Amino acid sequence: MALALPTAGAPGSPQVPPGTTARPILSAEEAGPYVPENYLGFSGTYAAPVADPWRPPPIRLPHRPDLVVGPHGYASVQDAVDAAYRAGGTARRWIAVRPGTYTGTVLIPAGTPPLTVYGAGRAEDVRLEFTIDATVTPAQWAAQVNPDGRYAEGDPAWPMYQSCATKTSATAGLCATVVWAQSTDLQLTNLTITNTLLDTVDRGTHQALALRTDADRTQLEGLRLISRQDTLLANADDSRIARVSVRDTYVEGDTDFVFGRAAAVFTHCTFRLVSSRKPSGGVIFAPDTHPAYPYGFLVTRSRIVADDGYAAAPTGRLGRAWDQGASATGYLPGITPNGQLVIRDSHLGAGFDTAAPWAPAATTARPFSAPIEIGRNLSDVDHNRLWEYANHGPSAV
Repeated sequence: MALALPTAGAPGSPQVPPGTTARPILSAEEAGPYVPENYLGFSGTYAAPVADPWRPPPIRLPHRPDLVVGPHGYASVQDAVDAAYRAGGTARRWIAVRPGTYTGTVLIPAGTPPLTVYGAGRAEDVRLEFTIDATVTPAQWAAQVNPDGRYAEGDPAWPMYQSCATKTSATAGLCATVVWAQSTDLQLTNLTITNTLLDTVDRGTHQALALRTDADRTQLEGLRLISRQDTLLANADDSRIARVSVRDTYVEGDTDFVFGRAAAVFTHCTFRLVSSRKPSGGVIFAPDTHPAYPYGFLVTRSRIVADDGYAAAPTGRLGRAWDQGASATGYLPGITPNGQLVIRDSHLGAGFDTAAPWAPAATTARPFSAPIEIGRNLSDVDHNRLWEYANHGPSAV
């Protein structure tokens, strides 16, 4: 299978192809390559992707788990993850988490066998929670996440912990997450993951991740992910493709709360923009896709909604590019990440700016721009790569 590249389509009037420079719309022909099979169909490097079809079926749960967290089982999810890591092998292992609230971080290191962590009850009743702010120093981060010394030399998650605890940067940054996974073939389902910083008044608009994934073939299904800024980071390194499949999941936040470099497909998901902390100008998506790769985020058959505060004053934004690493240089075409996103066949609720649903880029404030000429290049690094196709609802018109 060759890497299918976006092609040009016929022009048209606003809200049909090609849309406007502020709100570009794809034609059916242009939308053709933007399907899950392409976003999830390649692995390897961005410079030389190889065909590697991955079509993950729905997550299936076992009659009996290998490990249990909760009463008569492990005290924490981290303990169960560590046990699965030490057991080794290549066979999938299932960790059932009984209803309850589990406070603390969970670090799932590379090298963990294929793992399924699932809630043994309703997602609302199985809660993984912690309060951690990205603006704390690495030393403060270490003190907060490891007060009892549970992360210690020799533990499977020790290298992950140390990579953050020994950072020389001023802040903990993207280490400030409740669950952080670096293992391939990970499955998470039927859980609520919340960074409980949320609306704390004295913290301003600080970043606070709920879930961060770094590895290939990650499946997220039936989750509730709740924070405000940077709720879900679907990440990848600078050179290698990491694929993420997200289904039937609820994500809540107010600023760039679905972001990252992964090739990610969101199907039958709900994204909810809330005004409790930031009453205007909130942004949902912020991909930082490699500039040479045509597939970043695909949102399909999903619901994008806002709370009553935004419905009363529709200033919400669907997304913006994240020009990661370009704060000093400004955007460098072909070098700086150029976020790619298609929202298609989805419901866009009230509360969004219908004339200009895309905001200037994060980090550089690069103004949003889109080509609308005949034969336009949908991967042009001199423009944004944020598109819509066949959406419906109050903010789709």
